[in-house]
Amino acid sequence: MKNDRPIVQALKKFVANEPLSLHVPGHKNGLLSQLPTDIKRALIYDVTELTGLDDFHHPEEVILEAEQLLAKTYGANRSFFLVNGSTVGNLAMIYATCKQGDTVLVQRNAHKSIFHALQLVGVKPVYIAPKWHEQSETAGCIELATLKQAVARYSHAKAAIFTYPSYYGVTAQDFQQQIAICHEANIPVLVDEAHGAHLTVTEQLPASALDLGADVVVQSAHKTLPAMTMASFMHVKSQRVSADMLNHYLRMLQSSSPSYLLLASLDDARDYVANYTESDFVYLMDKRKQFIESLTASTQLQVVEVDDNLKLLVRAPGYTGFELKGALEKMHVYVELADAKQVLLILPLLKHGDSYPFADLRIRMKEAMIHLKDQPSKELEQRTNFEMMSITTPEYSFAEIEAATKEWVPYMRAIGRVAASTIIPYPPGIPLFVPGEKITVAKLSQLEELLAIGATFQGEHRLLEKLIYVIK
Repeated sequence: MKNDRPIVQALKKFVANEPLSLHVPGHKNGLLSQLPTDIKRALIYDVTELTGLDDFHHPEEVILEAEQLLAKTYGANRSFFLVNGSTVGNLAMIYATCKQGDTVLVQRNAHKSIFHALQLVGVKPVYIAPKWHEQSETAGCIELATLKQAVARYSHAKAAIFTYPSYYGVTAQDFQQQIAICHEANIPVLVDEAHGAHLTVTEQLPASALDLGADVVVQSAHKTLPAMTMASFMHVKSQRVSADMLNHYLRMLQSSSPSYLLLASLDDARDYVANYTESDFVYLMDKRKQFIESLTASTQLQVVEVDDNLKLLVRAPGYTGFELKGALEKMHVYVELADAKQVLLILPLLKHGDSYPFADLRIRMKEAMIHLKDQPSKELEQRTNFEMMSITTPEYSFAEIEAATKEWVPYMRAIGRVAASTIIPYPPGIPLFVPGEKITVAKLSQLEELLAIGATFQGEHRLLEKLIYVIK
């Protein structure tokens, strides 16, 4: 495919004419901005929907052309640029397939945006627990047998929502079969593939859910492609889900003032994928191998590889991931996330000849380990494998939870109570407690361990006071 970026090219042409701004945004091509100079320079491209730059919510020119190129690159029937992140794509695909009161199958280790969408639409979720993934020591993927059981029991479900790959780069080897099982029951498959926008660049990586038969796939281009934060894709390849209905909800949910910096970034990221070659991937894997070998040889760090080659899990024996993260940050090395066991690195999707400071990174990580050994560890004897019931439904509907009387109680006295709010270890953003779910000993034990090793939480909670919100 030729190097063709319609939005980028249109912006360059527009700016070349030295336009005068009598329109929004108010920084007037950066003239009034007091931002640092390096940021201010980019504001000449931060324009609005002007003649020659198309209309984001009714594209007919360069945005339409760019989205058509996106669909061609990923093999979709239709694709959309998202400027409100994958969150808006997750919201739109659930709104487009479900209505209030519908039953929906949901992988339990979904991102918080999925749970927010379920609540906003007012569906009846059926949670399917993933199997524990021993290699990464994280919640992995749904087992085929469990999915078969759920589909047989809830064959009237209006959608099945999966996360693929997991935040940690774990994929279900039988995911194509799982999609087929849902389709046999005429259940559309919606996939939060936030961490998989790069999977299509080579057959050496796990296949994208779109290639495996999913109906709608949402991808965060900014997570693994060279795109700006919030820049995401949505693809539809289905007779079960209407692309027009998806577009309808995207028009309602996305900003009416889209950022052209984000749109140009999406256009550029799509072009990056379209022109990525097998030799590029060979080059990346060679650099990756050299880094892993040099890191493990020069430090006591352990590196765990997973299905997605852009993800590496790094462990410091005797220390928590939070402690390792803190030591790395003292050396100005910033990882994607930390958990009880490890930190997660997301490697760059390099092309042949690209440089990345792997040697400097290894030196800094080695220095971080030296500093880490000078401090006592918080590592606990952890029972990290918290198995959940395979298939569960909330005790109350979202409407009932909203209407119910609630109270704050000490979390160690909450066993058997029903959660009234969401508590989310962040990152990775997978809720530990979900409104309407019964609070179990296992979940409280996990909460205690996460608190003890310094995890941070989002959601409605008063954990500093050891209180959580429950239905009275």
